[in-house]
Parts: sequence; structure tokens; C-alpha cells
Amino acid sequence: MSDAETSEPVPEPAPVDPVAVEEQPRSLISAAIAMAAILMFAALGGEVVGNIIAGTATKRDPILAVALLLNIALILIGWRHHNEVTEQIAEHAEAAKRAKLLASRDPLTGFLNRRALASEAGDLINKAGARNKVVAMFVIDLDSFKYVNDLNGHHIGDFLLREVGKRIVETMPGSALCARLGGDEFAAAFQFDAANPSAVDAIADELIERVSQPFMIENQSIQTSASVGVARSDHDCNSVETLLRRADIAMYAAKRQGKNRAVWFDGSMERLLEERNRVEAGMRQGIPAGEFAPYYEPQVDLMTGRLHGFEVLARWEHPEQGVIMPDQFITVAEECGLIAELSECVMRRAFIEGRDWDPQISLSVNISPAQLKDPWLAQKIIKLLTETNFPANRLEIEITETALFDNLGIAQSIITSLKNQGIRVALDDFGTGYSSLAHLRALPFDRIKIDRSFVTSINKDSESAAIVDAITRLGTSLGMPITAEGIEDEKIADILKGLGNMAGQGWHFGKPMAIGKTRRMLADLDMLTARSSEEIAKEAMEELRKLRRTG
Repeated sequence: MSDAETSEPVPEPAPVDPVAVEEQPRSLISAAIAMAAILMFAALGGEVVGNIIAGTATKRDPILAVALLLNIALILIGWRHHNEVTEQIAEHAEAAKRAKLLASRDPLTGFLNRRALASEAGDLINKAGARNKVVAMFVIDLDSFKYVNDLNGHHIGDFLLREVGKRIVETMPGSALCARLGGDEFAAAFQFDAANPSAVDAIADELIERVSQPFMIENQSIQTSASVGVARSDHDCNSVETLLRRADIAMYAAKRQGKNRAVWFDGSMERLLEERNRVEAGMRQGIPAGEFAPYYEPQVDLMTGRLHGFEVLARWEHPEQGVIMPDQFITVAEECGLIAELSECVMRRAFIEGRDWDPQISLSVNISPAQLKDPWLAQKIIKLLTETNFPANRLEIEITETALFDNLGIAQSIITSLKNQGIRVALDDFGTGYSSLAHLRALPFDRIKIDRSFVTSINKDSESAAIVDAITRLGTSLGMPITAEGIEDEKIADILKGLGNMAGQGWHFGKPMAIGKTRRMLADLDMLTARSSEEIAKEAMEELRKLRRTG
């Protein structure tokens, strides 16, 4: 398998049972009483028997006979008590052994639990240091366990965890420590030669390959995969907690890199995590403080040049760092569960700012894949429209095609609810997903948005041009309007005009703008009322404060 350390660990000394220690004096006392009774029995019995044999009975003999009988009873009682105490000591010792085992083991898999791993891994690191070895720590997380659990039930999930545990044991060196950290997360630690990390890579690769093989559970094939983070104890790692934390950080890096792989920890990962935590902390303060604002990217009719709407994009107007772009905070918001709150905050402000614009101006809002898992999403959006008095027919919700892959059932329910209220729904990033035509057939979309990756390269890449042309023809045949994203110059706009009637957006028509610049643009086009952008912003903040007070 590998030349990683395979020698058996030195067994720990047997644990001392405090209850057994407490019972030992009682056992000694009962044994002493029984021994004294035996000695007395020998003395009394010798005298009585001797008198009887010699025929020299005395007046004391009846008394001695009664004492002898009492002595026999005392011997029996003392011996019985001694046996009972001995049995209790043995039972307490066995119970203490079972309690220690239960306290250190995961009941489902029999693996060490987190606390026991911390203790035993510390000993393993010390032994490795004495032998000029290094300890590798794996943190192993199943990639699709929640899906398996939700689809098949918890009993199948538990069975899968036990079977994964067996494959982990089969892959690890014989002396490895295996633990279940909780849920579908495992850990394993073993010694290896610091000069030969390829042995660790071989074990990690074999583990990933084994776990990815199908499991036969109740006559059905269940398949999963694992993301593995690997850390080593010799790189300025002074504790088991640090080693586990680094392996955990590496495991999440493996998740971000596409799952079903092993990744070694390096210092840059920790710095990225610190930055991510800083962004999360800033967002938790910034969202209720109103620091996240809608910016508006113009959408125009390519044939006439008429402005017909804006796509709403989030920007973080940080009080110290200025405007922060979404690629620096959206992923963090999705990971830490803030995306729904962020999206609702930005939508509320956009609806308030846009309700006095020309009725022909629509707002397009992109929904995160994480939000699409929420079965109450449609109701939340409708509630926002009601509270801000923004017309439903002026709102278009954009759903990315890749977001539909795991959530098609919920997406159908959400889209139907939105459309029942007069809200339009667009399929965003069309052409980049898994089954574009199937989604168009299964869901009642109102618009197709061509992904910018095809549009920006349309005049340089013949394949991109062919894809854009095909999507345009498809939209025409389905009677479905088309919007092309990423129009950066006039040449791209002219090519798109030649393909047919469609809308477009991109830097050629204007970059995303804050409310002040947006209102000036609309004022020049005579497409808004006389309210100032300062009044609109003040009203939006007042609405936000009111919502926080009542919520």
C-alpha cells in the first residue's frame, strides 16, 4: 500500500477504577473477618472435640458448642460477603471499561470521537518525533451525503457512514487513528517519513478512489465521493488542534477546487480564510447598516436603442474601503448563509428607488443558486413588492441555468408562484448548463439571456458566433425574447443586430451606476418624477430602519 508507518502502537495501561479502589478495603476487612473466624473455629473445635474423645466433658462444653456453631455461621457469612464484594469490584471494573469505551468512541462507526482523537493523536505525534517521523492528518468529508440522506432516509445514511468507515480503515496503515468528527466528516492520522510525502499522496488517492466506488445498500446502488484535506505535523504545527484545523482548511479548499480530491494545506489557505472571516464579519455589520446598495446596468433594445430596463447588481459601499465589487463578497455570503438577507436588502432598496420611474422601465434581479433552495422564495419576493408598492409586472427574476441542476422541483414551484403574480422569469447564462433545452421545455421562462462568454468573443471565435446565432433562432422559434450580455463595443452590437431583434446590455451602453447617476440618466430621457436621489435614498434608509424595528 505504502511505506508509511505500520507498527502497532504501545498499549495504554489499564484504567484505574475509583469505585473498585473504594471497594478494596471492604474486601480486605471481610476476608480478615473470615480468616479470624476460621482460626477461632479451629481453636474451639479442637477443644470441644478433644474433650469428647477424652471423655472429660465439662460444664463449659455446651457453651463452647454453641460458640462453635456461631463461629461456623460467622465463617459462612464472612466468606459470602467477601465473594459479593469481589463480584461488585469486578462488575464496577467492567462498567468503567465500557464507560471509557463509550466516552471515547463514536457509537455508529466505532471510530474514535473528536476528544479521543485529540488525546491519542497527541501521543502519536510525540512517538513520531522520537522516531524522526511526521504525522499526517486527514480530514475527510463526503461530497453529497446530505443529498443521499434526504433522498433515501437516515437509516440509509447511517449505513453509508458505516460502510465509508470500513473503506477508510481498509485504506489506512494498520497503526492509523481513525475518528468520526461528526455528521459525514471523518479524520485519520498516521506516521510517515518526512522525506517521502508521496506515500501520503498514494494513501489519499486510494482513499478517494475507494470511497467513489458504488455502495450496495438495500439492493440499490448509492454513490458518493470525498474531499480530503491533508496537513503534516512538522511545519510549525505545535498542537493536535492546529493540525486538525489545517487539515480542515485544506478540506474546504478541496471542496472549492471541485470536490472528489485531496489537497495539502499551505499557509496561503489560512490567509484566505482570515480574509474570508473578515469579509463575513463586515457583511454582518454592513447589511443592517445599509452599506449594500443596488447599482443599475442599462438594458436597451438593440434595434431602436431605447432604454427598457436595468439589471440590479449589488455593490458594497464600504465606509473605509469604498465600493467593493460582488466577486469579493457574494461567494462568502452564500457560504455563511447571508445571501438571502443581502439579496432582500438590495431588492427592497431597488424597488423603493425605482417605483417612480417610467412604467416601461423594468428591473431584472438575479437570484443566487443558494436562494433557489428556499421553497418560500417566491412568497418573500411578493412580500417585498407589496411592502414597497413596486408593480409586479415591472420585475424580472433571473435564474441561472446551473442553479436548476439540483433544484428543478423547487424551481418549478417558485417560477409558477412568481408568474401567477405577474412577475417575469428569465433563464440566465443560457448555454453554459447541463440541459438547456430540457429546462426550456420544463419551465415557463419569459426570456433567454445569452451568457457573456459567448457574446464577448462573437467577433473572434466562430464557435461562439454559431452558438449565439443558434440561441437567437431558438428564441425566435419559441417566441421568447432574447437578451445578450457582455456587449463591450459597437462592433459586437452590430453583429448582434444582424442576427435579429433582441435586447442587450454591457459596457457599450453603460457600466452599472449608483442611484444618483441612474436618476440623472433617466431625467435626461424624461423618464422619472421630480424626486431627488437624496430623497429616494433617505426614504429607502427609513424603510430599512422601520423594518428592523418591527422585525
